[in-house]
Amino acid sequence: MIHEKTYNALEIETKHGAVIVEGPIPSDVIANLTFHEDLVAFRAPAQQHKAIIEIAKLPEGRIIIVRDQETIVGYCTFLYPDPLERWSQGKMENLIELGAIEIIPKFRGTGVGKTLLRVSMMDDAMEDYITITTEYYWHWDLKGTGLNVWEYRKVMEKMMQAGGLEYFATDDPEISSHPANCLMAKIGSRVNDESIQQFDQLRFMNRFMY
Repeated sequence: MIHEKTYNALEIETKHGAVIVEGPIPSDVIANLTFHEDLVAFRAPAQQHKAIIEIAKLPEGRIIIVRDQETIVGYCTFLYPDPLERWSQGKMENLIELGAIEIIPKFRGTGVGKTLLRVSMMDDAMEDYITITTEYYWHWDLKGTGLNVWEYRKVMEKMMQAGGLEYFATDDPEISSHPANCLMAKIGSRVNDESIQQFDQLRFMNRFMY
C-alpha cells in the first residue's frame, strides 16, 4: 500500500493567541522545532520528541502538530498498531491507530484538540484507512484536569467525533476491563467490505471460545 500524505493546516485563535494546527509534518521539520517542556504525558519531553521524529519517518507514520511559533505545544500520532496488540494480528495494511494525542495544559479547552483531529482527516488519503483509537482511563490526566473518568471520557469522545471517529463495541480484555475504556474508529469511504469484515473479526476474537 502506498501511504499518500498531503499537508493541511488551520490557524486557530485561542485566548493565548493564534496557533497553527498542521500536518502530516516530516521528521526533519519536527527535529528543528522546540518540543514544549509540558508535554510529559507519555515520557520525558526530549524522549517523546525523539519518538515522534521516528514515527514521522515510518512509511505509514503521520504526525499532526499544534505549533505556537517555533514550538510544538500539542500533537497526535498515527501509525500501525503495536505488534503486541490484537489490532496488529490481522496484518491489515489499511488499519492505522491514533496512538497518542497530547496538548499542553495552557491550550486545553480551547478547541485545539478537536482541530488536531479535523486537520488529521482533511487529507483525502485517510478515506483509504480504518482509523482506530483505544481509550484507556489510566492514560488520562484526571489529576491535572480535575475531571472524573466519565467527564474525561465525554471530553475524549467529543474530540474524537470531531475527526469522525465513533464508538465500536469489542471484547478486547483490556478495553473490557473498565466501562470507561472504549474503542473508537472511523471507516474510510474507500475501505472495502473484506477489510471491514476483517476489522469485525479483530473486534470480536473471543466470540468462538464459548
